[in-house]
Order: sequence, then C-alpha cells, then structure tokens
Amino acid sequence: MEQIEDQPEFESRLNLSELEAKLQAMRQEIGKVLVGQQELVDMLLVSILSNGHVLLEGVPGVAKTLSAKLLAKVIKADFSRIQFTPDLMPSDVLGTSVFNQKNADFEFKAGPIFSNIVLIDEINRAPAKTQAALFEVMEERQVTVDGETRKMTEPYFVIATQNPIEQEGTYRLPEAQLDRFLFKLNVDYPSVEQEVDILLNHHEQRVAVDLSQIEAVLSAEDIASFKSLVGQVHVEPEILKYIAEIVAATRKHVSLILGASPRASVSILVASKAFAAMHGRDFITPEDIKYIAVPVMRHRVILTPESEMEGISSDEVIKEIVDKVEVPR
Repeated sequence: MEQIEDQPEFESRLNLSELEAKLQAMRQEIGKVLVGQQELVDMLLVSILSNGHVLLEGVPGVAKTLSAKLLAKVIKADFSRIQFTPDLMPSDVLGTSVFNQKNADFEFKAGPIFSNIVLIDEINRAPAKTQAALFEVMEERQVTVDGETRKMTEPYFVIATQNPIEQEGTYRLPEAQLDRFLFKLNVDYPSVEQEVDILLNHHEQRVAVDLSQIEAVLSAEDIASFKSLVGQVHVEPEILKYIAEIVAATRKHVSLILGASPRASVSILVASKAFAAMHGRDFITPEDIKYIAVPVMRHRVILTPESEMEGISSDEVIKEIVDKVEVPR
C-alpha cells in the first residue's frame, strides 16, 4: 500500500495535539531499534485506537515478533507471549481450575491470554481446538471457563503472526477466526538501504537485545482518552454510503466466491476514523477509506479457484473494486 498524501492544514474541531505528540514519541522510541517498517508501526497504532486485533503475515526474520514486543514496550501495560505449537491445549492458553488442598476448593489459574497486549506467535501452528479458544476472548474480551465468565482488563490487544510459506505442520485459520482480526498486515522485506542500516546497527552493536532502552510513552488512561476522541471524528453520510458500496461490490465480483461481511464495513469505518485522527483530522476522507480497505478486507474475501490459478491476489481485486466505486464529492 502507498501512503496517502498529507492533507492541507485546517483548524480541527477536536484537540488532537496530545494524540499526535504521543504517537510521534512512540514512533521515535520504536525507531531506536526497528529499522524501517514505518507503515507497519502506524497500522498497529491504528488498530489500538480502533479497539481491534492484528494478524501479521510474513516470512521469518522480517521483524514481526520484534514489532509486537516494541509496541508492548512503549505502552504501560501487561504483555504476554504465547508460542502456538501442535500440542498446545485450550487450557494452556485460557487457564484452568486447580484444586487447592489448603482451601479444599478449586481456584482458577489464569492463562497467558489474561494480559493487556498478547502476542501469539505462529497462530496457525496450533490445531483448530486451540485456535477456537480465542473466539470469545477476541470478540467479546472475556473468557468463560467452568461456567464462569471473566472479563479482560482494558486495553486488550491481540497480535498474531503466521508464516505464509511453510505449510507443513500448520492448521489454516478458519474464516470465522480471520474475521476476528481488524487488519491482516503483510510484512515485506526491507529495502536494500534499510538492510544496510540493519547490518550497520548490528556491526556497531547499537541495537540491544534486551530492549531496555525503550521507554513507555502511552498509558491505559491515554488509550481510553484517545479512543474517545477517535469516536468523535466526523463522518459525512456520503462517506458511509461509499464504505457500504465498496463492501457490497466484493459480494458481486466475478473473482470472489466470498465477499466481505457487514463487520468489514464497520471495521473500515472505525479504522478510518483512527487513521484520520492520527493525521490530525477530525473527519474522514475518501482517501482514508481507500487506504484502509485493503488491510481490512484482504483476509475477509475468498478468491475463486480460477482467479487463484491465474495468480490474481485478493489485494488486486480489492484495489480494482475501490477504483471502480464512485468517490463521493
């Protein structure tokens, strides 16, 4: 995706200066370690402000896990990492009730899913039963074990990674699971210039392995306040119709056997509001919609077998649809 051009200056009806300052400070802290991947970092920030979860897809070694760790470091919140493996059980993720001999009663031992920021490495390594354990917690931010429901503390943000190349010993995520993710972000290789910087940093030993140099910038209170601001971003009725027309067009396209659901429409709306606020605007533009539509829908549509054989990607189909739908004036 290409970054949209900056909009001309104007006087915002919302005070977004603190939001912009905090996000810029977060970018700078992350940039102490992470070379490049600016778009990835920005989209992770959009996800947090949109109250959504993210699926990162890319080959090994392109900083998927590092990006998630750095994000957790710049936010004053609890962080846990779960390495998904074929032998992982739902109780290993959610937790289980254990008999306490001292009290002669069962007590709940919370699993690693009980945190503010949860990194799930190689989510497609675990079988369907374990993947399904995430359905409730990702959508409703609660876990029901032994008939008792336990709420998650806010903020609650899941980042999952998967390798698109290696298929042996993996379990494909079902559509219902994919739909829980606000974005699917494809993490690409760095440019030659960026890779030179990575090598230079390692050669001069300026990148510490322990990440202790990263300072927390954003608190849970900040996130709640900024989410409230994002909710106040103005949206014209024509923009709402524009989103609906784009999503509806995916259900009729000849290259798709499954189009995006109304949840995709809502996701485009909330993510576009966060994206606009991050850029100092209190209103959404059609350019915001165009930029957000691809990462929101690329994992929510299914290509026909013929399109796959022709080498057509879901990104190409979505971009074609976005280009064809009339832009509101």
